[in-house]
Amino acid sequence: MARRLPPLLALRAFDVFARLGTVRAAADELAVSHTVVSRHIQNLEQSVGVKLVAKSGRGLSLTREGVRFAAQMRRAFDLIADACGELRNGGMEAVHICCLAGLASRRLLARLPELEAAVAGREVTLQPTSTRPDFGRGEADAEIMYLEDGSVAEGLRAEMFAKPRILAIASPEFKARYPDVRTPADLLDLPLIHEQSTGMWEAWLEEAGITDPPRLRGPRLWQAHLTIEAARLGRGVALVSDLLVADNLASGELVEMVGSDVTIGGYYFIAPAQKWNTPVIAAIRQWLRDVFPPPDSHPAA
Repeated sequence: MARRLPPLLALRAFDVFARLGTVRAAADELAVSHTVVSRHIQNLEQSVGVKLVAKSGRGLSLTREGVRFAAQMRRAFDLIADACGELRNGGMEAVHICCLAGLASRRLLARLPELEAAVAGREVTLQPTSTRPDFGRGEADAEIMYLEDGSVAEGLRAEMFAKPRILAIASPEFKARYPDVRTPADLLDLPLIHEQSTGMWEAWLEEAGITDPPRLRGPRLWQAHLTIEAARLGRGVALVSDLLVADNLASGELVEMVGSDVTIGGYYFIAPAQKWNTPVIAAIRQWLRDVFPPPDSHPAA
């Protein structure tokens, strides 16, 4: 049965107008006059028999039906863009994953061949980063991030694949200098190493039963692998996920300053909702489940 579609130029003009919010901005992007954009929208309304825009001040705004239709058109154009991308790459489109630098270097790089096999021969771009990608601009296909509550922006989905213990670690030499340190409260008198802020230490201390700590000080190193290195060099006590320092603890290069069983948030796999169940995204999610233990399987200290 033949499809009855409105003019594709009209659909494209409406999609750009809905995304940018003004006829003039849509005209600039499409490299046509604003009267052409207005005519395309009028033709589309005539084709579907529904009012999609209404006058609002000096411009136009979407009607209730227009908002719903725009969301459906955005998904449709995204599917077309994905199909074209696969054709341009010969069916071997690269999978671009942004990932926290520490997890990428310490846990994922060694398993990269396994990940490539899991995505059936597609090329994998693993980008270590501490900044969040803009999925709307196509900056990544998926993201691996540490979140405290799993909240993500509209249009995205998230799945936790690991809930690590957060350890207070230091070098053996550093710990030997403070033999009387036995409880989390004792750590308040030691040099503390932070990432972007003192927030993680404050949350960790609260979970450990210290609800009113003094103002915390110490260097801020922004990324976990730098705080781990600073701790290894004996500069103080750092908070890190047990997933990142398992090898260092096993070798004795790092030690826990105090025993604890604190968990704060977890590692999440994040991707656009519209791609969540595509074969490649589903394969990566399953691979992460296979590689990392279930969130509740970590033994207490």
